[in-house]
Amino acid sequence: MEEKVFATIANDADTQYKYFDTFRRSEYLEPERALLLALLEDAIHCYRKFATARNRAGRAQFRETEEWLMGGGDGWVFSFESICDLLGLDPEYVRRGLRQSAPKAAAENGDRPRHHARHRQAA
Repeated sequence: MEEKVFATIANDADTQYKYFDTFRRSEYLEPERALLLALLEDAIHCYRKFATARNRAGRAQFRETEEWLMGGGDGWVFSFESICDLLGLDPEYVRRGLRQSAPKAAAENGDRPRHHARHRQAA
């Protein structure tokens, strides 16, 4: 079968280029897309997890993640906008969903603000 394909495209350089370009793209692009998706998933997880953090480390983690997600694109290959573009996602749509789900996600995970019991003094 391969011999028939190569015999068919052997004399056409443009067809050869398109065939091998398609083959290379499908073979090597998937691990890169998986990496980009993993970066985005981790950022979303951190944003939702630390949205109501009370300790200094958690708040710092949230601020760093929020800055990356909500900040403007700077043309860097690993910026939020670049990753969304490469994955075919609308960055504003993702941001809107994150803003709406962060407090809900924190409440679902049991990260509700704790109410401290007040002790009354005897009169």
